[in-house]
Amino acid sequence: MEPAMELETQASQQAKEGSKNHARRRWRKGKVKASAFSHSMDLHTMTQSLVTLTEDNMAFFSSQGPGETARRLSNVFAGIREQALGLEPTLGHLLGVAHHFDLDTETPANGYRSLVHTARCCLAHLLHKSRYVASNRRSIFFRASHNLAELEAYLAALTQLRALAYYAQRLLAINRPGVLFFEGDEGLSADFLQEYVTLHKGCFYGRCLGFQFTPAIRPFLQTLSIGLVSFGEHYKRNETGLSVTASSLFTGGRFAIDPELRGAEFERIIQNLDVHFWKAFWNITEIEVLSSLANMASTTVRVSRLLSLPPEAFEMPLTSDPKLTVTISPPLAHTGPGPVLARLISYDLREGQDSKMLNSLVKSEGSRLELRPRPQQAPRSRALIVHIHGGGFVAQTSKSHEPYLKNWAQELGVPIISIDYSLAPEAPFPRALEECFFAYCWAVKHCDLLGSTGERICLAGDSAGGNLCITVSLRAAAYGVRVPDGIMAAYPVTTLQSSASPSRLLSLMDPLLPLSVLSKCVSAYSGTETEEHSESDQKALGMMALVQRDTSLLLRDLRLGASSWLNSFLELSGRRPPKASAPTAEAARPTESMRRSVSEAALAQPGGLLGTDTLKSLTIKDLNFKSHSETSDTPEMSLSMESLGPSTPSDVNFFLRSENSQEEAEAKDDVGTMDRAPRARTAFPEGFHPRRSSQGILHMPLYSAPIVKNPFMSPLLAPDSMLKTLPPVHFVACALDPMLDDSVMLARRLRDLGQPVTLHVVEDLPHGFLSLAALCRETRQAAELCVQRIRLVLTPPATPLS
Repeated sequence: MEPAMELETQASQQAKEGSKNHARRRWRKGKVKASAFSHSMDLHTMTQSLVTLTEDNMAFFSSQGPGETARRLSNVFAGIREQALGLEPTLGHLLGVAHHFDLDTETPANGYRSLVHTARCCLAHLLHKSRYVASNRRSIFFRASHNLAELEAYLAALTQLRALAYYAQRLLAINRPGVLFFEGDEGLSADFLQEYVTLHKGCFYGRCLGFQFTPAIRPFLQTLSIGLVSFGEHYKRNETGLSVTASSLFTGGRFAIDPELRGAEFERIIQNLDVHFWKAFWNITEIEVLSSLANMASTTVRVSRLLSLPPEAFEMPLTSDPKLTVTISPPLAHTGPGPVLARLISYDLREGQDSKMLNSLVKSEGSRLELRPRPQQAPRSRALIVHIHGGGFVAQTSKSHEPYLKNWAQELGVPIISIDYSLAPEAPFPRALEECFFAYCWAVKHCDLLGSTGERICLAGDSAGGNLCITVSLRAAAYGVRVPDGIMAAYPVTTLQSSASPSRLLSLMDPLLPLSVLSKCVSAYSGTETEEHSESDQKALGMMALVQRDTSLLLRDLRLGASSWLNSFLELSGRRPPKASAPTAEAARPTESMRRSVSEAALAQPGGLLGTDTLKSLTIKDLNFKSHSETSDTPEMSLSMESLGPSTPSDVNFFLRSENSQEEAEAKDDVGTMDRAPRARTAFPEGFHPRRSSQGILHMPLYSAPIVKNPFMSPLLAPDSMLKTLPPVHFVACALDPMLDDSVMLARRLRDLGQPVTLHVVEDLPHGFLSLAALCRETRQAAELCVQRIRLVLTPPATPLS
């Protein structure tokens, strides 16, 4: 009997364990099915189903006695019910008008749709979780504490999403129909985003990390977040800099097992560490070990050579009259003339790519000819791709983007030259633009050395690189030289103004593009990086990083001295800039005034090329201020300090009040002050209070330079006459990207001008998917879409039959 009883006991235990494992498998498998089912439901049905489940769960846990866990579970379901009911009418309103902001009926995409979709994802997860709790709450395998933690995390996320929905509703009420970017007055602008930046963000970086993206992306985001907070710890301990190793990045075990701790640390890092930290972290892929692994997993090519283009002027023919030429000068801004680096990638070894002249330009570390047996060199390709990488203008090189560029080279059979432009903050605007334009012109002139005949040329770039592709084309048109046959811009930033839009509200939860990081990158690129570094920030830097920063500051001081001399010269010659409306405030920031003028003066061209239009008060509603009939024979090249005028908070500051905003507010009449004071609070209905950040004051630059309104930095703000010079533009954007509205608005402007433009929006993927092309099927499909857009540019238009 004993053996029989023992077998019966073992069978019983196995049955229980099997039932437990089956439940887990059913939970994992059902998660995707339930999510798909939830997303097929309309918003009202989803909300009502969630409310019914929460009420049932509330009643159950309220009857379970005075236990702390049962009480918290009852409270969390009550909170979910309250937030869901409060959120439904706002989402319904946004969804009802969202179609007015689409490019066309075939491209239903804009920030309002994205915000509604994100909120639906959160509601769908809570609906599925509530069903799971209702079905398993009586089971002995029900993990009450685990489910409570997840429900509380998603309740926090839902609360913050409700706040974002109210903010989007305010944007909708303030802006003109069809305009996605903020158009409010100065006081409302400051109140709006002063409120926005204080919102709690940590809930989106813990258990809820990446809930809005495709499930295949979430493990990568979790690994990335653990790596980020671990890297932040090494950064604080002076273990970063050039000595960082790949193994030191993912050693934060406590962050891996504690999502709440990881979320809080993630929020602390994005709010408090400066652009130098992000520069170091984003350059992790440059580490030899990681880059070698990436290259091993990517396509093998015959040619991958780093070239150093000499800083020598050359002549380019004008498209209007090829007998005439224009001189292309080497980059000069900020650091003087210097070589420009660019990487040549080609799947086949083509004619010209092993010439003596090209070999003389190869940088010592860059020659990577992988000799495979081939009978002879391939002939020159008819096309050429000029690529400009992303990285927020502050990080990465062509080496970081090499894996997907190799795939492009194989699929398209075209050589690619990827430009390694100088990075901010050491080299702010317009250095990167000058280098990219110089390299583009060099590639057009010497395409035979690159293995191409140059019959078709495509400019392609992602993120910041997409911005530079557009501005390089504008500059080429202004010079009168050949513009590319088309542009492929993947998730580009098209305006660097600190203007809110519905999609930019998503930066509150985006792990790759947090709001403060975006602001720091823009500040670095515009040359106005904050000089205020606390003692703790100084301690957080390693020795090499301190040396790098001190060198950057020295170069900046030299630039300020040159700018001061230039301003004095202009004053002596009678060309005085207009006086500031608030001389006391401007006098209190003399170094900031000089720093703003550096980039603007550097971009200025000889008299005949200098534009005279003013952008002092340019906003989204003034985009059509210059008609085609007003243009001169030579398009404008830049905007001087005189045309831009002095900076005021209403010009450039959308996110925070200026340092003098209190004095300015007190100087205004009492009635105006009383009217504006409650506006921030009236964003939310009575009784609703979103969660606020516990990480202290958000360290964000208080000012953006007026140079950000320059169309060579923010092409969305370019006048119609400049946009009409662009070739066909193909945008590939992400629905959940904070930069989505940048693509939508510029595509709409080009469409209204009759310019050839396409916009394709991929779903459920984050910003930067090209660098994740090998990660999953969805990213591979999105990367293939970019290849298809490039192929459209490289394919000659069909010749009509006579």
